[in-house]
Amino acid sequence: MSNPNRLSANDLFTPSQLAEVRKRSDWRGIALVAHAWGTIIAAMALVAIFPNPITYLVAVAIIGARQLGLAILMHDGAHGILAENQKLNLFLSQWFCGYPMMAETLAYRRYHLKHHASTQQADDPDLILSAPFPITKKSLRRKIFRDLTGQTGYQQRKAQILNAFGPKGLSLKDRLTRYWNRLGRATVAQLVIFGLLLAAGHPLYFLTLWVVPFLTWQQMVTRLRNIAEHAVIPDNNDPFRNARTTLASWVERAFIAPYLVNYHVEHHLAMWIPCHQLPKVHAYLLANGFGDRIEQKDGYAEVIRLATSKPDRDDSRGALIHKSRRERVAGSQNEGFSASGDADAA
Repeated sequence: MSNPNRLSANDLFTPSQLAEVRKRSDWRGIALVAHAWGTIIAAMALVAIFPNPITYLVAVAIIGARQLGLAILMHDGAHGILAENQKLNLFLSQWFCGYPMMAETLAYRRYHLKHHASTQQADDPDLILSAPFPITKKSLRRKIFRDLTGQTGYQQRKAQILNAFGPKGLSLKDRLTRYWNRLGRATVAQLVIFGLLLAAGHPLYFLTLWVVPFLTWQQMVTRLRNIAEHAVIPDNNDPFRNARTTLASWVERAFIAPYLVNYHVEHHLAMWIPCHQLPKVHAYLLANGFGDRIEQKDGYAEVIRLATSKPDRDDSRGALIHKSRRERVAGSQNEGFSASGDADAA
């Protein structure tokens, strides 16, 4: 069931404000993608120049956050707002953002627009991500441990790859065709990244500074992003309160919430506005008298306290990860990045 309380742009902004915030830019889209990859390359260079455990851990966190950043930019591409030219929009979104993250823009678009049409309603495909909350602190610690040790990422990628090959009853040709159609271009992107690192003289960085951040820090910050966006929101039917804006510090923007993903109420109210315009959208909403209606928290620590408000005495470990829920998450992963985070409620 679609949300009946959607607002039009004219309800939120003046005509001049609307004309300003909806501007898209080819050069801005290119610059955002270049910034993400430039930051990843700089983090790898940091380790190459100063190889020690501290720089390595810092690089893993920086790269993992920028990998989430690539997924966020792919998300803008799925909305058609990463660049003004739609051929460029799709090219950037697919080859420089989606495929490196083992995702695909067009498939993600089909999945994600259902989330926008039915936010926090029974048929919202992302409801599985917010429904279990609040949880206990012990439960979140277990989840983060699984994220940072690579268990979550490994299980998701394993399920994604097996799903791409299809059931064992298919012929080898059919299985390979199915894999190519689902993950072939993403596999090419991984080979290109490996080839570039090989040419740079650091082939091991593909494992240590691409795969490791992808399977660990990226998983954790994607989980935190998911929690912040829709977990424990006050009203599933109010478009100002069925998502959350988190006012992030510069540290949080660097390591948890890149490319203004923290302005999530604003994105849901106006999903056709590029990410770099969202702070301006926020300012206009405040100026237009909507500030008191926006669900907003001051930083991710406040969100996590709210999301882990269930008493530990009520904790139920629930150690088994149910196959059906894993498959749902794996299916969502094939569509894009929203369903990162393991599906068990423990």
